[in-house]
Amino acid sequence: MKKVLVLGCVMVGMLLVSFGSLAASSDAWIPGLASFVVPGLGQLLNDQMDKAVLHFAVGVGIYGLGFGLGWYISPYILYLTPALGLGWAIYSGYDAYTVAKKNHFTLGFVENGVGFSYTF
Repeated sequence: MKKVLVLGCVMVGMLLVSFGSLAASSDAWIPGLASFVVPGLGQLLNDQMDKAVLHFAVGVGIYGLGFGLGWYISPYILYLTPALGLGWAIYSGYDAYTVAKKNHFTLGFVENGVGFSYTF
């Protein structure tokens, strides 16, 4: 539990640091990290709705089918499921990162400092 809390604090800190830069050349790591944590979220930030739904559905399907089949067919599937889920999260994060980098995704404060804007 402590590791999850520390990881969450580090991720929030990284996001706050990125919001502080007004003219960053590329913040492509933000959709990549978002899609690694929740597959499909980075694709949603990149304005790819169909791909976001597909990545999320595959991520949920891996865990749903893996744990469901693991209880009924073989308990060894239970050990394979997290590895497949991690592999899919890595691929989803990489895909979101490369698309955001290609589209020059940036995120930062607006000029008057009241709201956020992003461009890609």
